[in-house]
Amino acid sequence: MILVTGGAGFIGANFVLDWLAQSDEPIVNLDKLTYAGNRDSLSALTGDPRHVFVRGDIGDVELLNRLFNEHRPRAVLNFAAESHVDRSIHGPADFIQTNVLGTFGLLEATRSYWSQLPEAERAAFRFLHVSTDEVYGSLAPDADAFTEQHRYEPNSPYSASKAASDHLVRAWHHTYGLPVLTTNCSNNYGPYQFPEKLIPLVITNALAGKALPIYGDGRNVRDWLYVGDHCAAIRRVLEAGTLGETYNIGGWNEKPNIEIVQTICALLDARRPRADGLSYASQITYVADRPGHDRRYAIDARKVERELGWKPAETFDTGIARTIDWYLAHQDWVGRVTSGAYREWIDANYQQRGNA
Repeated sequence: MILVTGGAGFIGANFVLDWLAQSDEPIVNLDKLTYAGNRDSLSALTGDPRHVFVRGDIGDVELLNRLFNEHRPRAVLNFAAESHVDRSIHGPADFIQTNVLGTFGLLEATRSYWSQLPEAERAAFRFLHVSTDEVYGSLAPDADAFTEQHRYEPNSPYSASKAASDHLVRAWHHTYGLPVLTTNCSNNYGPYQFPEKLIPLVITNALAGKALPIYGDGRNVRDWLYVGDHCAAIRRVLEAGTLGETYNIGGWNEKPNIEIVQTICALLDARRPRADGLSYASQITYVADRPGHDRRYAIDARKVERELGWKPAETFDTGIARTIDWYLAHQDWVGRVTSGAYREWIDANYQQRGNA
């Protein structure tokens, strides 16, 4: 049995689905079901006895103690996080509460449980913390990619809160001996991603005939990682990672945002042409940049390949095609998760920026 936190969110849900497609080891899935956590993403597991879903907060130590005592997991995988930079700018308190205080509560409950395990079970136990490359800050265009030794320089409330959680995990290992592993990933994309992030937002807005908002000049660069590859990397780190170590997980796909949007438009033009014959690219609109927008992220993922034998299976071309095909085939899912509250948030975030 493993305990997964945040397993109804984008990456967490993909991990849970992939895990149970490849293993019969059960999962206890703890998720608060905030706006980005969605039971609908886990509908394929309805009635599956290997999947135990619990609605709750990672900061609820009483609940965590009960789950540990009842289910006796051999590992905790922490996906639970507030993760959208724009939302962190508008409301940083939620990010501090979940990413910092929530991680603290989870670490303390885990430490209490782990410290009472029999010696062999204590030695085998793992706490895997899933984090982001944004903790490293922004890279110059010609700078080397982030390695695991790169200095932390977070620039947004989101990345600062994740950096704090990373430091807590490290400290609980060095101070208390908790057997931890940390992964720092680049930008994920793929099925079940909430349509506030760039790729699903562009797909959703394009099909709805809405503007495709691009921050600033569109030249901000990110490394793009298909979520299925990320899940495979996490499984491998859990299986064979060295305790206390950090592993950077990247897709080796550095691309500027405008290129991502243009690629999506071209693929949609071929798969679902507009009725008027125009390209979806005609919907691209440049808007004022967000505050403190990091210019470039890039992940050097050689350590995880060298030490654990993992590397991404998808190129960006194959991954983005799979992603678009999934969204086209699951418009019902998109409709259900894009509630009135979501639409109000998107309108507030982009309308206030106006045109660039």
